[in-house]
Amino acid sequence: MPRTLIVGFGRAGHGLHWTVLERLRRTERGAALISGLPPVVYDFNPHTPQLSDADVISVPELAKAAELLDPKDTVVHLCTPPTHRLEPLRELAELGFDRILVEKPLVADTEELAAIDALRASHDLKVMVVAHWLQSALTTRLRSLVQGGKLGALETIFVAQRKPRLVRTLQTEGHPTAFDVELPHSVGVALSLAGAGRTAGAELHDMHVGDKVVPEMGAARLLLNHDAGVQTEIFSDLASPIRERVIRLGFSDGWAVGHYPISESDDYAHLNTSADGKNVRSVFRDDSLARFLIHAYEQFTTDADLEADFRLNARVTTVLAEAKELARIARLEESLQEEALPHAS
Repeated sequence: MPRTLIVGFGRAGHGLHWTVLERLRRTERGAALISGLPPVVYDFNPHTPQLSDADVISVPELAKAAELLDPKDTVVHLCTPPTHRLEPLRELAELGFDRILVEKPLVADTEELAAIDALRASHDLKVMVVAHWLQSALTTRLRSLVQGGKLGALETIFVAQRKPRLVRTLQTEGHPTAFDVELPHSVGVALSLAGAGRTAGAELHDMHVGDKVVPEMGAARLLLNHDAGVQTEIFSDLASPIRERVIRLGFSDGWAVGHYPISESDDYAHLNTSADGKNVRSVFRDDSLARFLIHAYEQFTTDADLEADFRLNARVTTVLAEAKELARIARLEESLQEEALPHAS
């Protein structure tokens, strides 16, 4: 079975990927897919404290990882920030690693997306994006409601993602805008439920903490018009005092409201549906990252066709790039209008 290499061993690489992998290796299903040998880990910052974890093998450079591992029998978890994806991916490809899980979002802009797509083709890379909401038990149930037609035709999607991300935003610069943090999850879900669509509107706001301002990292809003006629609105607030991940689907004959787990400390989801005056409520386990990693290792070990998965996540990148451009144009127009207003003498 394949070994594991984790590139980027901070919050995502150590706190999420390795934490879940370690737990999965103790399960029957996980043990059959994931090697019990210590993962090899690399971080661009040699002072990253998690590198001292006694259960991993830390290397000072990726070339050393290629000496310790068989690149053709390794699953790579690329957990660098979205603004630092292309170069490590290129180095991994040149070293012979070809099965690569990329933390969401795939990349921060469409220019690098095209470069990654070309690299994928030239080195025959098998790339999956860590879009675990698509493997979520809640998303699976929502997809069944859409496809089953019990609530009628899908008409609208609304998603609100609220989380306090003040400390990490002030301390790190890995995500360029609020569109790059939570929205990759929900945009992927919206596209998978309602099909292809185009960005119809967007807003982007700064984060204000006391006298500090972090440009474009406060709140974001995105409007999507799907080709099938469904309309989606997604809102994310990274300065919110509360945590919430809620999705509401409006159907022609009813509605469904789901709540995704808000953290790894409590992996239960909630789903309420209403039709014909009857409300049904359910609560169920939804460890979506664990489900996704099992799914990913199964896909890699069976050499499954990953083209559709890549194209969906590439479309997420394109939608978010469209949203950033529309939001910046809107902010510029608002600024010009304010400057044109007469000032009181």
